[in-house]
Amino acid sequence: MGSAMSAAGNGRDGSRSAPLRVDAQRNLEHVLRAAREVFGELGYGAPMEDVARRARVGVGTVYRRFPSKDVLVRRIAEEETSRLTDQARAALGQEDEPWSALSRFLRTSVASGAGRLLPPQVLRVGVADEGTDGYDGTRVPQQRTTPGSGELRLVPEEAPMVSPDDDAGAAALLEVVGRLVDRARAAGELRTDVSVSDVLLVIATAAPSLPDAAQQAAASARLLDILLEGLRSRPV
Repeated sequence: MGSAMSAAGNGRDGSRSAPLRVDAQRNLEHVLRAAREVFGELGYGAPMEDVARRARVGVGTVYRRFPSKDVLVRRIAEEETSRLTDQARAALGQEDEPWSALSRFLRTSVASGAGRLLPPQVLRVGVADEGTDGYDGTRVPQQRTTPGSGELRLVPEEAPMVSPDDDAGAAALLEVVGRLVDRARAAGELRTDVSVSDVLLVIATAAPSLPDAAQQAAASARLLDILLEGLRSRPV
């Protein structure tokens, strides 16, 4: 994903190819901030016109920076995937206790709202066939869970925004989150049937978009507390 976005920035949209004028840089920042807000609230299906209105610029300004919606989506998805990967690495490096590391990552990620902006090929899930061991393709690491009917797994997303470089960014995130999951499971603190995809679903769903910021923060904290209780292993 990174090199795809570099190409988009250095060639197609020009946003990273040369120093921008102050007003152009300001417009770019407004567009990116607006895109995060709009896509976070409405999903990546939201039209570019909505992004332009939120940024208070003309839609032509958006298209001058990002000549297609896919280019803008890739930029936002790359940045949010990278942010979550950094948050997972920080949790691994700063917390010795496995459950504390996993819960720290979840709380930080939900608070940032990045889960609502992950690319579809990371968040899309399907139901694995009974007896399988999870999706074993090149997109994501094999899910290390107890196999069984109804197990969630990550599956490829057939969408024009997906590229091999997008896969690399997703794989980096899934690898480091997988380490958090493995550590917590090995310590007996995480349910044995919880997979990486389950953890990503928590991040994606525990940050509801509400009009009032205080209500959103309170709802997110409450929902995450409940979901964490559901993930945690309990003595038999």
